[in-house]
Amino acid sequence: MKSYKVYDNFLKRSEFLKIKTVLESWNFPWYFQPTINLNHSYDDLDCYFTHNIFNQELGRSSSFDLVAPILNKLNIKSLIRVKCNLYPRTDNININKPHTDFNFKHKGAIFYINTNDGGTIMKDKSKVDSVENRLLIFEPHHEHSSTTTSNKKCRININFNYF
Repeated sequence: MKSYKVYDNFLKRSEFLKIKTVLESWNFPWYFQPTINLNHSYDDLDCYFTHNIFNQELGRSSSFDLVAPILNKLNIKSLIRVKCNLYPRTDNININKPHTDFNFKHKGAIFYINTNDGGTIMKDKSKVDSVENRLLIFEPHHEHSSTTTSNKKCRININFNYF
C-alpha cells in the first residue's frame, strides 16, 4: 500500500500560473546551497538553490502570500516550513541521497512547478514524476530522495512541512 497520494491539477490554472510565473522569473531570489541535504558532502559537486518562504525560526519571506492558494487547500494545523527548491539541469538524472525532512512525525507536501524527467523517489523506491501543478502528500519523516532533471533547464518545486 502506498504511503502517499498524488493530486494532478491541484490548483486552478490561473492560481498555478501566478506561482509558476513568479518562481521562474529573473528576479525571484534564489539562494545557493552547497549541499543537497545533510547526507551529502561539501566535497561532492551536488548543489541546488532554495528560498525559505516560511521557517519557524526565520518567519515569513515577502513571498509568503504567493503560496496561499496551496496552504488554503491543505489541512494545516501548524506550519513548520515552506521551502522552494530549484535543482539545476544535469547531463543525466542524479538521484540525491535519501533524507528525512525532520526526524519527527509530521505531514508533508511537494508542489511541482514544472514538468520534467526528474521527480521524488519514495521510501518504497517508486518515483513520483515532476508534473506541473501536481501535489504530492507524503510522510517526510520517512526517507525519500530528490532528483535533478536532464531535459529542462531546472527542476522547481515547493516543499511544505506541517502538522
